[in-house]
Amino acid sequence: MELKRVVVTGLGAITPLGNNINDYWNGLINGVSGADMITLFDASKFKTRFACEIKGFEPTAYLEKKEARKLDRFTQIALVASDQAVLDAAITKENVNTDRVGVIFASGIGGLITFQDEIINFAKGDGTPRFNPFFIPRMILDIAAGHISIRHGFRGPNFAVVSACASSTNAMMESFNLIRLGKADIILTGGAESVISQAGVGGFNAMKALSERNDDAKTASRPYDKDRDGFVMGEGTGVVVLEELEHAKARGAKIYCEIGGCGATADAYHITAPHPEGLGAKNVMNEALNDAGMSAGDIDYINTHGTSTPLGDVSEVKAIMDVFGEHAFQLNISATKSMTGHCLGAAGVIEAIACIKSVVHDIVPPTINHFTDDPELDPKLNFTFHEAQQRTVRAALSNTFGFGGHNACVIVKKYI
Repeated sequence: MELKRVVVTGLGAITPLGNNINDYWNGLINGVSGADMITLFDASKFKTRFACEIKGFEPTAYLEKKEARKLDRFTQIALVASDQAVLDAAITKENVNTDRVGVIFASGIGGLITFQDEIINFAKGDGTPRFNPFFIPRMILDIAAGHISIRHGFRGPNFAVVSACASSTNAMMESFNLIRLGKADIILTGGAESVISQAGVGGFNAMKALSERNDDAKTASRPYDKDRDGFVMGEGTGVVVLEELEHAKARGAKIYCEIGGCGATADAYHITAPHPEGLGAKNVMNEALNDAGMSAGDIDYINTHGTSTPLGDVSEVKAIMDVFGEHAFQLNISATKSMTGHCLGAAGVIEAIACIKSVVHDIVPPTINHFTDDPELDPKLNFTFHEAQQRTVRAALSNTFGFGGHNACVIVKKYI
């Protein structure tokens, strides 16, 4: 069976750098930090009091007030970004068969804010079970996929994927595979996460995973810096429209780029720590290259998982060196989490969009907030510190790794 080719025909995003694709991309290439003090709740007693929040998002500007009240924040942003992507891809009921348009959409945690608030309200009461009838439908992490399909009338494959911080990359992989096997013509895919809350920040603080650089929030996310002290929590969503090539051409769709290949592996090592030698990361990059029928020398840019954690950054770079060898010194490497923070289950698609835009515009976004070289990292590697760099980007690789040892990788390349 000959596999079909899959291209990208639409994009949507709401991130800490902007509430649409253009603002997000401009923030990236201009090296803007999305970090600031938390406004979504009173964080004054928390060890970490800052995050990369979405700014200026008012759901009722996009959704009916009654509808918005029924939705957790992660679903609200997912719906708005899906509207952007559908418009960008010029999808209409007249130019597609909606029975063959699917939605595969991820979240690492789902409606944590809803869950937290409902349990707090219950605990304050007299024990009588008074719960909002939308408690469960707001909370479950598959509900964004359901709402997107309902909103647009898409009746193709529809489900959620969860693999912690690798979730939305795995969603892209599932979508890619279904389309190239002929199971769908178009799939809206990606992920959304919004857990900047008492439970979210408190939980990650308890794990000692978050930066506590409260006196310098803007520069707290420091991938590859010797003094990095943990990740900065972000929130956001990204939606990518994947489409079978001949279907896209037949309806005259704009084509951003082609999906080259994907990979998924496990560390089988630890529930939170990465394999110290980056074994799972090495395997997933090799799998994606093999899937794409590409060699290491075909890749020009890697958007790394690059969370700004002491262990994670080093192990990923070790894996890159193992996979790419001498070609590693010809790569541009950058960690856009230095600007967006770590958007958890949505990180993969948000960073894949950065790769897509890099392939389209031949610009690599920077890694900001670098002050001190880490002696464990080879200084000859090009981490794209401080400023974006113009170069030909034939193909870009995006890495995402999740708690539980989940590794996922997607390669995007110029459409020829």
